[in-house]
Amino acid sequence: MKSVNVFLNTIDKVKGFVNVISTHDGDFDLSSDRYVVDAKSIMGIFSLDLGKTLRLDIHDSADADRVIEQLKDYIV
Repeated sequence: MKSVNVFLNTIDKVKGFVNVISTHDGDFDLSSDRYVVDAKSIMGIFSLDLGKTLRLDIHDSADADRVIEQLKDYIV
């Protein structure tokens, strides 16, 4: 598992992030404090505090580097 920090402070960023993540198989979690949601769920992401940096957990290590490269615009 790999983890990176992302910042999704606008609706457009959330939509773009979900569009990229949804193209990949595997499990992805976003967490803020003690809350964890499926990173492929727009509704789940909007339930988090988007004013804070979120942690993305990529559970498929084989595909992680490619996912991280595609998400470089959202990584902080």
